[in-house]
Amino acid sequence: MNYRAEIDVMPLKELLDPQGKAVAHGLQKMNFNGVDDVRIGKHITIKLSANTKEEAQTQVENACKKLLANPIMEGFKFELIAE
Repeated sequence: MNYRAEIDVMPLKELLDPQGKAVAHGLQKMNFNGVDDVRIGKHITIKLSANTKEEAQTQVENACKKLLANPIMEGFKFELIAE
């Protein structure tokens, strides 16, 4: 079966996000009022084949843990969609 994984990798909430802070500061300078905080991460889409949904979830989780996210600084979540 074919699947699409939509993965979001974000900096851990406990860590400073300098890129997000810079964007928040820029938005405030451009008079975007009400912007309190910005966090910047990455979105990854993976298409894969697996025999079961559980197998696909395991593959995506392993890819996130081993390559796509740095567990010291980032967390991840994903949605698996059958295609």
